[in-house]
Amino acid sequence: ALTLPRAANAQAVIENDVRIPTPDGMADCYFVHPASGRHPGVIVWPDILGLRPAFRLMAKRLAEAGYAVLVVNPYYRRMTAPVVAEGASFQDPATREFLMPLAMSLTPEVQVTDAVTFVEFLDQQDVVDTSRRIGTTGYCMGGPYVMRTAAALPARVGAGASFHGSRLVIDGADSPHLLIPNMRGSFLFAIAENDDQREPEAKNVLRQAFEQAGLAAEIEVYPGAMHGWCALDSHVYNPEQAERAWSRLL
Repeated sequence: ALTLPRAANAQAVIENDVRIPTPDGMADCYFVHPASGRHPGVIVWPDILGLRPAFRLMAKRLAEAGYAVLVVNPYYRRMTAPVVAEGASFQDPATREFLMPLAMSLTPEVQVTDAVTFVEFLDQQDVVDTSRRIGTTGYCMGGPYVMRTAAALPARVGAGASFHGSRLVIDGADSPHLLIPNMRGSFLFAIAENDDQREPEAKNVLRQAFEQAGLAAEIEVYPGAMHGWCALDSHVYNPEQAERAWSRLL
């Protein structure tokens, strides 16, 4: 029963489940794009619950706005999507215990390998306008994927958005924020209020890093929005603030 408002000028779209060969196997993904013409590509990195109906709907809405959108199953090395039952919640201990090893297996190196593969896939599609740069969005654990994708492929990635992204600024040499000098694009960081309360300095570190790199970045804490608020099936889904984040994404 998940629904999202449609734009008055929403384009007709074509949806496909696709299997993409990667160095580590076959990645099952969801690919949706306008029914005619060529359009900029977008890669969507879902949250820890993975590719599921909510993210298909969110991607379809983006395609209706004029984009060729690929939603990734990040866990394809171990299992096909969906990896959890409909309605599953990360708040459930059994679900959390199942998902954490899957998420932890996705190292920064694996994330970059996948990013390169999925950009190559988009660039090979007739419906993708390769004269336009690619966008990428990430939710929760997908936030760092956005940053690593943009840093690994700066000539192709022109825009990125992180929604309630986790572990964007961490201790150690593999912190995503250290990759900002390698990026070439514009970025949106929509931060949950409770994430900011836990890590109040993270937003300042991001702002300073983007300013030093000379890149445009909108970095904002969304009042009243809790971690996960943009995912359509989240128990903390906040329609008003999710729509505001959506408008900033576009």
